Amino acid sequence: MALMITDECINCDVCEPECPNGAISAGDEIYVIDPALCTECVGHYDTPQCVEVCPVDCIPKDPDMVESKEALMAKYEQLMALKA
Repeated sequence: MALMITDECINCDVCEPECPNGAISAGDEIYVIDPALCTECVGHYDTPQCVEVCPVDCIPKDPDMVESKEALMAKYEQLMALKA
């Protein structure tokens, strides 16, 4: 399951540099997460780093992007292979 940023985002800029996959970027009004790049930090960390640093708790799991831990790990492995 990819994460999403809700409209409660205050554009504080702390989440973007924490994402090891580069999935977070500035959107038109708030930051956005690219679900094709989001692995919830599986393969990198035990917990999603953006969620850990968000001061307003506006980064829940996206109910429209349900993925198992295995699928997230496969996505991580694919992303790492592309970087190699």
